Order: sequence, then C-alpha cells, then structure tokens
Amino acid sequence: MALSDAEWTAVRLSLRVATVAMLSSLPVALLAAMALARGRFWGRSILNGLVHMPLILPPVVTGFVLLILFGRRGPIGAFLAENFGLVFSFRWTGAALACAVMGFPLMVRSIRLSIEAVDRKLEDAAATLGASPAWVFLTVTLPLILPGIVAGMILSFAKAMGEFGATITFVSNIPGETQTLSAAIYSFTQVPGGDAGAMRLALISIVISMAALMLSEFLAAAAARRTVAA
Repeated sequence: MALSDAEWTAVRLSLRVATVAMLSSLPVALLAAMALARGRFWGRSILNGLVHMPLILPPVVTGFVLLILFGRRGPIGAFLAENFGLVFSFRWTGAALACAVMGFPLMVRSIRLSIEAVDRKLEDAAATLGASPAWVFLTVTLPLILPGIVAGMILSFAKAMGEFGATITFVSNIPGETQTLSAAIYSFTQVPGGDAGAMRLALISIVISMAALMLSEFLAAAAARRTVAA
C-alpha cells in the first residue's frame, strides 16, 4: 500500500490545488451569494445561471472555455502573462483555476442558503441600535452564516479533489506540474500493470472526499440546529 514518489507528488499537488482553489474563490462566492440572496436587480436570473453553469455543462466544455480565455493567446491569459507574469495554461495555477470554477456553484449555493435562513429582524435590531451596515454584517450576519461558509468551502474542496475533465482539458496531464489525483488515476489505467497504483490513489481519493462530505453534513446540521434555536 506504500505510495511511490510520483504518487505522493500527485496527492500533494491535489491538496495544494484544491486548497488554493477553495480559498481564492471564497471572496467572489460570498459576494455572489449575497447578491443572489438579497439583491433585487435586473439580470439576477442571468447571474444565477452563470454561477451554476459549470454544474450543467460538460466539464470538458468548461475546460475548453478556460483555455480560450486564459490560454497564453487568450484575451485574459495574454494580459495577465504580459503584465503580471501570471500563466495559467499547462501550469498548476491553471488546475487551481479550473477547480475553483467547477467548485464555485457548490460554495455559492451553500452560502446563499445560509444567508436566506438568517432572521432579518436580528439585523434590523442591530441597525436600530446605531450599527452601520458593515458592522451589522460583521457582528450579526457573518457569525450566523459562518457554518454555511465553512460547509461551502469543504464542498468546493471536495469537488476540486475529484475534478478531472475541465482540468485535463485546460492544463493537460503533466506529472509534477498538473497531474492531480484524478489525472494520475487515469494515467495508471492506461498502462499495463497500473491497476495497483490506480487502486491506491482511488482509495486515498475516496477517504479524503468522504471525510470532507461528512464534515460538511455535520456543519450543515449544526447550522440548522443553531437557526432553530435562534
């Protein structure tokens, strides 16, 4: 059951990519969730559709769109490379971007549900006591939606750990650079005698994903109990 150096590299890279994807998408997910939960503006349904688009599109389509936009010759990718030296295509940073996009809808949905469950009377009471909107959010809203935020982060992390289609389309399958757990498992299945390596990595992937999902369910249940008590 001992892992080879290449297998450990794939595990570490997957953890790194998933963590970066989760943390980098959190601020945008929080803003999107707040806009969808509380906003009343033209185009809200369009924003909702764009947020959830990665869930219904084939992952390879998402990866292809990312390649067109963030590739070295893409409009966004070329600008970032020339002005900031930030390259996504065929780099681990691109794998993190693809994973962030694929896990984004799950994070937004979890946060949005938490925001919609907040009793607005609590926020109104804080506002009548002279608290500014920012202070109301920090002291009242944020603590109430924190379990939903954490649950969304965990779901996004779990999705990133298992992402394959968008990642391999956007950044290929380069050992040590973009070969995550899913890509390494795929590579093992394509060579004779690779079943053992694929099984080892599959078991690790299952353990990590199940642990993340169980933790997410626990936090969701805790948030529900807290809402009922409030």
